[in-house]
Amino acid sequence: MPDNNSAERAMRSVAIGRKNYLFVESQTGGRAAAIACTLVETAKLKGIDPQTSLADTLARIPDYKINRVDDLLPWKTAQ
Repeated sequence: MPDNNSAERAMRSVAIGRKNYLFVESQTGGRAAAIACTLVETAKLKGIDPQTSLADTLARIPDYKINRVDDLLPWKTAQ
């Protein structure tokens, strides 16, 4: 019998964070939160540890050229 347990597990973090999203306070803050959540969830889907990836990315930002910023995405560095 098919189930959707994996889909429900993936959405759990959204449901848990729903109350916290009420305190974003601005459209810019909401956009930043959406970008952060997207990066974290995409890294998870690609089998990459989001915390390690974020730490690596933040460490490399100061020396990176702005026109190569897409190279900092976690799935680009894992290849």
